[in-house]
Amino acid sequence: MTERQRLARIPWRQLTSRPVYENRWIRVREDQVALPDGNTTIYGVVECAGCVGMLPFLDAETVVLVGQYRYVFGSFYWEMPTGAMTPGESEEAAVQRELAEEAGYEAERLVKLCSYHTSKSVVDETANIYLAEGLRAIQLPPDPTEFIEVRAFPFDEVVRMVERGEIKDSLTIVAVLHAARRRRR
Repeated sequence: MTERQRLARIPWRQLTSRPVYENRWIRVREDQVALPDGNTTIYGVVECAGCVGMLPFLDAETVVLVGQYRYVFGSFYWEMPTGAMTPGESEEAAVQRELAEEAGYEAERLVKLCSYHTSKSVVDETANIYLAEGLRAIQLPPDPTEFIEVRAFPFDEVVRMVERGEIKDSLTIVAVLHAARRRRR
């Protein structure tokens, strides 16, 4: 084992931290850290609340996707409903709230598929992914910053959209691949 390989598992130490920017969705900080070899560097971190995403099934063959313009990428995309958790909110409550706000449904059953880190480097965000089943249409006011189109798709078509690279966000891709794998069992 080389010296660099030995150092790969040694935690970095935060020496200082200073806030750089904050709004209601994110906080950006800059840390000074000590590396395992004794050198120091700065490291930028974007902190986000935990988030949830749900793949809503109308029936065994049909899912609901939401489409919206994504400012950062300058284009319209289809994706599953997703959103941030609020402080003190359970994952299940956040799933039901986002499903209602974005797609206009409430789920009778939620099945957790996984949790994962959405970035391996600079974004501190954990996504919690669910299947939503037994949907019932409900009315809830939309988030004032969201303009969303809701459409039902055959699940097999959604899998093909992932395979063709038409669905771009990692939460939806992870959910679709998990759901496709579960269906093959």
